[in-house]
Amino acid sequence: MAHNSTPLTRRRMMAFTLGAATGSFLSTLPSASAAPAKEKRFGKMRLGLATYTWGKDWNVPELIGKLPQAGVFGVELRTSNGWAHGVETTIDATQRREVKERFADSPVELVALACSERMDWPDPARLKSADEAAKAHIKLSHDVGSRSLRIFPNNFHKDVPREKTISQIARAASEVGAYAADFGQSVDLEAHGPAGELPTMAAIMEQVTQPNVRVRLNSDMRDIQGKGFDANFAMVKNRLAATVHIHNLQSEFPYRRQFELLVRQNWEGWILMENSEKVPDRLEAIIEQRRIWEETMAGIMAARR
Repeated sequence: MAHNSTPLTRRRMMAFTLGAATGSFLSTLPSASAAPAKEKRFGKMRLGLATYTWGKDWNVPELIGKLPQAGVFGVELRTSNGWAHGVETTIDATQRREVKERFADSPVELVALACSERMDWPDPARLKSADEAAKAHIKLSHDVGSRSLRIFPNNFHKDVPREKTISQIARAASEVGAYAADFGQSVDLEAHGPAGELPTMAAIMEQVTQPNVRVRLNSDMRDIQGKGFDANFAMVKNRLAATVHIHNLQSEFPYRRQFELLVRQNWEGWILMENSEKVPDRLEAIIEQRRIWEETMAGIMAARR
């Protein structure tokens, strides 16, 4: 039987003990058997993984162990779905501290949390519930060492004027943003759902009062509609979040153009892979998507010289 030569520090021992006692996300120590791949950065842009859905059954130690093998050094944790990482608003202060320390001691940065709370509910009770849940996630994000929380706009509703829904989304996002500011957190309002078209996002942002509420691009084919991708991008480019969701880089979406525009305005942040394709080997699939991203970015940077 081979021995693991990785030192069992007090912190690692605490994590192991906590996991054994509670069955938590810290119950497995990360593997030290595979050397990490070298990260390639392009300008101020870095590549990371959103755990929806390729990372949904990897716990925190597995994410920390696997992602560097793929040359990926940032992660967004999707909450509220019972994913294996276990980082939810229900975990206690000790567990939150352990998550923060585990990432701090690793080469993987915890970039963001992604909840599914929506700011569009016409029912005041549901809107209040979404607001409270989003604020609880802000506190969680702060406690585990993340920098931002993703929320949704998300829908328009029958018998509710579009302008009223846009104003409500802006007010609700601003309220979450004000709370987040006290914790040094950003709020990423993702271009998601019928209310997430970029022209609509621009209209929402005109009424948002908090500067830490920003637009997260979601790389959706509808972004090319109307006056075209460049025009839609221009509507929100001055209020972009420090995170972008991408999907299959081999799809028809104009990823190269999106990256070109981000580079042109000296955007700094994380490109987060939110892939959902069924693949036989997710780690190999992440490596392949990273390779495509690196080739695309290398071409863009070379053309700027």
